[in-house]
Amino acid sequence: MPVVIVTGASSGIGRATAIRLGRAGYTVVLAARRTDKLEAVAAEIGTAVAVPTDVRDPAAIEALVARALEVDGRIDGLVNNAGIGGDSSILADDDVVTQMIDVNLVAPIRLMRAVVPIMREQGAGSIVNIGSVAGEIGLGGTYSATKFALRGMNDSVRRELIGTGIGVTLIEPGFIDTGFNNRKNLPGPEIVAAAIESALRRPRRRTVVPLKYRAAIVAATAMPFLADRLYAGRAARKPRP
Repeated sequence: MPVVIVTGASSGIGRATAIRLGRAGYTVVLAARRTDKLEAVAAEIGTAVAVPTDVRDPAAIEALVARALEVDGRIDGLVNNAGIGGDSSILADDDVVTQMIDVNLVAPIRLMRAVVPIMREQGAGSIVNIGSVAGEIGLGGTYSATKFALRGMNDSVRRELIGTGIGVTLIEPGFIDTGFNNRKNLPGPEIVAAAIESALRRPRRRTVVPLKYRAAIVAATAMPFLADRLYAGRAARKPRP
């Protein structure tokens, strides 16, 4: 069975992805900080391997990849899903900014750096990076910055690995009901999980989910002045002392 690492697997998109992949016959290596929730997901899948991991720790990333390699001597897929948000203003505290950069950008780079040599030797593999529509339309302060940067890294790595048998896909969700969003009538994380499974099987440059956000991305790119008007001041509306 193909072996796939999924980070941020204890809840939300990561959990939905792990369960979907497990049911589809993948051996899923689950990574997240919350051991109890991680083990609960592993128990639900039945064939998964839970590896408590803080992706901010380089040693923990090395241990995660080593454990995944032990399963069957190969790593067929990596889903860089772990991510955090936070204060969207430029006035955000330094620890908030640093943590977002470490989790949303540095960790995926380290994980790709760890698995690419293994996949090169195999001559095959698939990497899926979870970006965001906020990585196309600047609105979320440092969060947007990390997702813009991840998009650039994804493009660069994809081009670097052309011809190696390794696919690199960026998936950019819009607003998704992951249990932390107070918006109503949002699609659930299963829509993103489906896109991830599809990308693992057939890599592509980029997938935006739901599809309706493509129009917003095109509009913001073609008419940035309109985006400026629509989103003016929105990131700075959080009350401050």
